Amino acid sequence: MRNTLNAAILASFGAILFATTALAEWNYSGPPSVPNAFIQTNNMSLELQCDRIRFSPAGYDSSQDIERKQGLSIRFMSNGSTEVGAFQAGASNASIGIVDNYPVEIVFSDAADYAFVLDQIAANAVLNLAMIDQDVTYGIFGLEGSAAAIRSLRAECRKLDQSATPLEAPEGVVYCGGGAVQRQIEYMILDNPQGEWDARVTVNGETIWAMTAYSYFGSNQQPPKGFVVALLREDKSEFLVFRDGDKDWVEFGDYTYRKCN
Repeated sequence: MRNTLNAAILASFGAILFATTALAEWNYSGPPSVPNAFIQTNNMSLELQCDRIRFSPAGYDSSQDIERKQGLSIRFMSNGSTEVGAFQAGASNASIGIVDNYPVEIVFSDAADYAFVLDQIAANAVLNLAMIDQDVTYGIFGLEGSAAAIRSLRAECRKLDQSATPLEAPEGVVYCGGGAVQRQIEYMILDNPQGEWDARVTVNGETIWAMTAYSYFGSNQQPPKGFVVALLREDKSEFLVFRDGDKDWVEFGDYTYRKCN
């Protein structure tokens, strides 16, 4: 949840904070890669994307701890000793997990929550990423230059939102099915992609970038009847889209998901 805290002078913590704050510059990286504002140090990195944060702490055990606890305390400091706000990311307002074998990814359920986090990062001097239930810090980052990087990120994210149009007609086609875990699947393909991630796939409300492939498993073999496109998501999952006459379906894993709206 979002909250603004009363300013508190933390003298002893401030001395530690100045000694351990990551000294690096914020930068922005745009297309053809996924747009992101980032800071990189010798042993940590923090990446802000359009709808999520990726944090690589100094040790893999910290990534595991954040995923296991399903929480991260995002604390904003106006200087080295004054905490002025915080956001408690947890299972109720975000999806938290390890991606690409190491970074922790926090995908925000509510765009307003993420907007609050970006606003606070841009406006303050120090960011403290801490344990959700204890006063233990995973990483501290200086925020000088973050405002400019976040402005560039937001501008590019707005462009991507404006260029996103559904491939399917009518809009909003939903595919339903599954086994013990029932899923609703939707996808969108961008008209004007500016990188390899030219689509988005949403499963049960969680949206992840994807790339399209119009050859069947990258081969020259004849695709099955009705094959339209393969969607290869950033998390390595694959979705095969089919249409045959008035029948529309998606194959994902061991299940077939039929059009349900």
